[in-house]
Amino acid sequence: MKSASPQARAPLVLASASPRRLSLLKQLNIVPDIIAPADIDESPVKAERPRDLARRLAAEKAAAVTGKFTGHFLLSADTVVAVGRRALGKAVDEKEARDFLTLLSGRRHQVYTGVSLVLPDGRMISRLISTAVIFKVLDEFEIKGYLATNEWQGKAGGYAIQGRAAAFVRSIQGSYSNVVGLPLFEVSNLLAGNGYPVWGRG
Repeated sequence: MKSASPQARAPLVLASASPRRLSLLKQLNIVPDIIAPADIDESPVKAERPRDLARRLAAEKAAAVTGKFTGHFLLSADTVVAVGRRALGKAVDEKEARDFLTLLSGRRHQVYTGVSLVLPDGRMISRLISTAVIFKVLDEFEIKGYLATNEWQGKAGGYAIQGRAAAFVRSIQGSYSNVVGLPLFEVSNLLAGNGYPVWGRG
């Protein structure tokens, strides 16, 4: 019996416009066939915990897009930075980014990423991954200097660990790639365990 050709593989859709998630997937030699960002309201609901927000938004992103792609694998994710029960979204301006960095200074915070995978048969599987990050105490010179880089723009919590903010991180417990935006260990196992050929397409 001949093995299935690479073309027989169900296409992979990434429901995200994030260049970081695309880059992380490419690190595993996974290149989505289609990029289809989901346009949803990412506001938390009243009294919603940050971990529940990440999980819900990932599932809603998948649900918003999956109807257009029958028979595909579809991957979505949402990352939330949290201090206690407070979720820090993407800073809307430099002032909010400063407020976030001031709050994170010298403290431990959690980074939650909700991941949802829709299978070709329409079933959805979801996971929630958490990483603990501890920042050093930041002085005014460091905060001002970081804000000037503009790396905070479009980043949950107002920082990018893969950029100059790496100098702020005293320790990390858990997945580094999760903090960047996509937990590669969990995603690769989720894909491979459900029939996507992560380690070969022949």
